[in-house]
Amino acid sequence: MKKTIFTLSLVSSTLVFSQEKSNTTSKEKQIEGIVITKTKKAVEQKADRTIFDFSEQPQLNNGNVLEGIKKLPGLVSTDIAGMMYQGKMLEVYLNGRPLNITSNELNSFLEGMPANSVERIEVITQPGAEFPATSGGAIMNIITNKNANKYLTATYSGNYSFTNYDKYRSRTTNSVNLNARNKYFGWQLNVGQNYRESMLNGQQDELLNSHTDRYGRGYFAKSGLTFDLGQDRLLLNYDIYHNNNDNYTLSNGHGDLPFKRNPEDLKEAFYTSSDVAHTNNLRQEAVVTYQKRFADKSQKLDFQFGYTRSDSKFSQDNYFQDGTFVAYPNEPLDSPTNGLKDILNNKSVMNIANLKVDYAQPIKLLDGGKVSFGGLYERQDYDTESFGLTNLEYQRQTASTYLEFQAKLKKFDFTLGTRAENYDISGVTRYIKDKKVVEADLIPFNKFKFFPNASVQYNMMNQVYIAANYNRKISLPSISALNPNNVTFSGPSTEVNGNPNLQPTIFDNYELKISAFDYAFIGYSVSSASNQVAQIIRKDGRKLFNEQVNISNMKIHNFNVGLPVPFMIFSKPFSEIMKFNFNPDKINFMYLYAGYQKHEIDNLNNKGFWIFNIMTQIILPKDIKLTANYSYLTPKAGYFYFTAEKPFNNSLDITLTKKFMNNRLTLSVFANDIFNGQMMQVRSNPPSGNPVMIYSKYDTRNFGLSINYKIPTRNKLAKEDPNILNQTKKEDTGGVMQQAQ
Repeated sequence: MKKTIFTLSLVSSTLVFSQEKSNTTSKEKQIEGIVITKTKKAVEQKADRTIFDFSEQPQLNNGNVLEGIKKLPGLVSTDIAGMMYQGKMLEVYLNGRPLNITSNELNSFLEGMPANSVERIEVITQPGAEFPATSGGAIMNIITNKNANKYLTATYSGNYSFTNYDKYRSRTTNSVNLNARNKYFGWQLNVGQNYRESMLNGQQDELLNSHTDRYGRGYFAKSGLTFDLGQDRLLLNYDIYHNNNDNYTLSNGHGDLPFKRNPEDLKEAFYTSSDVAHTNNLRQEAVVTYQKRFADKSQKLDFQFGYTRSDSKFSQDNYFQDGTFVAYPNEPLDSPTNGLKDILNNKSVMNIANLKVDYAQPIKLLDGGKVSFGGLYERQDYDTESFGLTNLEYQRQTASTYLEFQAKLKKFDFTLGTRAENYDISGVTRYIKDKKVVEADLIPFNKFKFFPNASVQYNMMNQVYIAANYNRKISLPSISALNPNNVTFSGPSTEVNGNPNLQPTIFDNYELKISAFDYAFIGYSVSSASNQVAQIIRKDGRKLFNEQVNISNMKIHNFNVGLPVPFMIFSKPFSEIMKFNFNPDKINFMYLYAGYQKHEIDNLNNKGFWIFNIMTQIILPKDIKLTANYSYLTPKAGYFYFTAEKPFNNSLDITLTKKFMNNRLTLSVFANDIFNGQMMQVRSNPPSGNPVMIYSKYDTRNFGLSINYKIPTRNKLAKEDPNILNQTKKEDTGGVMQQAQ
């Protein structure tokens, strides 16, 4: 009987929680004396995606974007294998457009973006036919925009934090969002900066010990114009992102030294060196969108042209410390190796242009339905250079079309579609051998493929459903994996390379999910991949090699469950809870998440691992909100070609938030990774043997202050207008739709 009562309590708590929408905020706008209240959901579960609101959650937006992402339940982010959500490899998009970078380059980019510039993050776990088949397992779409308003509105967001791991380091972020509309057009401008001092300690067996002081500077500007042409709309967007980073590294170990006199002395070689690395990245995007609208609001036709250019420069200079560098036994300090510079000098440039068309209209199919179809043509060029030699020229052309039907029958929703894509990938690589330039063609990829998708959803009751999904996708190697040049760090004992001959990965994704009221859910998914791209680290003598390879066959199993628990279930009877009039900002609750993941790879006996996340909100006196977030990932488990000796995630974050001035001013103080438990310690399991023990530790413990201020302007009669920067197709309100097409 007690078990039955407890089960009913959990079910009722879920029902209650759906009305409360935990971390939500009510926005009030006065229009001729009428107050309109708009509620945001902290987390929203849909059949094909999970949406996380960033704009009103101080525990997520008080640092940079990467720090906020790592707090999302079910997401695993590592330096060695990129990002995964509920067992699916993530293709990262920014405002609906793929970044096309992974691993360290992706982390650096996200570290350069203030989290308070993000509106929300959508994790699309079941991309339909309207999305490119190149979305792979799943898409994480970072939306950085606000809604535009009549008259001028302005919002300032700022943040300061510091770390004290081994010395004091400071971090600041600032951003301003301006938007307005007149009778001719609407406009929006969002600008911001991020300055970050941080530390990284690393160790790879006895071959490399390193300490790096990192200085990151990020700047961005996003602009948008919208013109109403009758009921149609023309939208113009231009975005720019700039990162300028410096890394100062002290390292020592045993390694392959630049100058060799006696090869037999290599085993005794020991070095201590000082290096400085500079990274300069510039990313620019321009998009023109024409939206044709009809009398039937559910019918639409969109034309969009987009262009992206990304320039990257990376250099590393080496300065040996006097009195500490010993190239070989008894060799004088003024040997030819002392004072060697220009270890790396690498550049790359990426250009992507695409044109796409999307059309949708309702049709009479069963109890109601919709048909969508469209096409996309995209051209990508990517060139890399090292010390003046263009060592990779990569070209890709993709032409695709899709057709998708959606239908309803009583309590069932059906989706059936397919996407046809044709790929033409080619290029050349160049390298120097015997003082001559050798040129070789890349392995071409010229194929035409179909990518079907299907889903069925049974709506048991309002906001409670069971869904089954299948889709086939492809993932093209990112430019950062193809880049043959090292853009991280090079030491005498380390060599980091991309692989220009990586082949695309084919995914078959299956998922079964039960969801209730956005927050409570239980699901199981399996992703079967052919030619999965993965990173390996292997040791050959006194040298470490960091490489990208294709795994012939791999399966990822994932089970996950999420459950909200309002604290009032322990103090109030069920009958009183059902009568309670909830205020979303006045509720004490705990949200529990658990996920189990197992990676199956041929010839490896990987053990599965558990992911746990506990998020708690408590309303203190004076309406001060306390939010605590704890994440933990179990060790001794297999993650691709690595075994975690220590948990990837093991951190406790606490945020205190208070609103002032009729909610115009939000002030937060926070402490992240209070117990300083966030680290990575893994053992590599390369196919060829020779495992390597790898350790890295960032100064993740930090303390700070965050502020968000809605600057008073002439907006008493403000009327919310559709977003003019970007918007996703599924949530279309008439804004620029730079969705994943």
